[in-house]
Amino acid sequence: MSTELKLTIAGTVAVASLVLSIASATHSQAAPERAPVTVQAACGTPAGLVHLDHSLTRTAQKLLNHQPITIVTIGSSSTFGEGASSPAMSYPSRLAAELQARFPGTPITVLNRGVNGETTADMLTRFDRDVFAANPDLVIWQVGTNSVLAGLPIGPAAALIREGLGRLRADGADVIVVDPQFAPAVIRQDASVMVDMIAATAREANVNLFGRFAVMRHWRLADNLPFGAFVTHDELHMNDWGYGCIAKLLAGAIDGATTRPTLTAIAQPHRSSRS
Repeated sequence: MSTELKLTIAGTVAVASLVLSIASATHSQAAPERAPVTVQAACGTPAGLVHLDHSLTRTAQKLLNHQPITIVTIGSSSTFGEGASSPAMSYPSRLAAELQARFPGTPITVLNRGVNGETTADMLTRFDRDVFAANPDLVIWQVGTNSVLAGLPIGPAAALIREGLGRLRADGADVIVVDPQFAPAVIRQDASVMVDMIAATAREANVNLFGRFAVMRHWRLADNLPFGAFVTHDELHMNDWGYGCIAKLLAGAIDGATTRPTLTAIAQPHRSSRS
């Protein structure tokens, strides 16, 4: 091989190495810029969307006397916490932290009774074991999403929810119903019929409704947050921010429904009119 050819090969190798080195350094510097951007949004919504219409009397009395409170959250995967980075980031876990911060003088236990994939009928079969056995002061029932995804008829679903609310009220616990999430996989199935039915059934039963659908719709349409800010890549389940914000708003709603002046007056021991 001639000296000239050897020099040419050596020069080519050197240039190639330099190019690879520069490319590697450029990639290393550019990688953080190509990483997914996390949307930093404030957790908020108009007060009217999260107001609870009915007093949480049993919970209020426990709070007034600083007695331990047990809350059971029953539902499907968005109660279980599918999509959260850890169980500690599910909405029941975040709700426990939010409530304990608001009421530090009262021991508060929030039990997560969510099971992935369940419909209303599945949940009803677990009421005795997973709800009533805990003797809860407050039951938060997340319902309707999987019935929408499965395309189940609205009439039987309404009857099942009506039955469930009747059983919960008969047990004496305070009740909050949580409707489906406003997420692409749900709204593609025209969830509005289910959402309207749940609202009507809650009114009929005189129990509270926490309108998760309306809250998340507000994030998307009024606050202009992309779905990726609060929903995972599966277009169904919430992410850590979504679960955390729902828990924060729900805790605020519970606080408001248990600290109204009329509740304090009701919970005070009866005093004789005699002096």
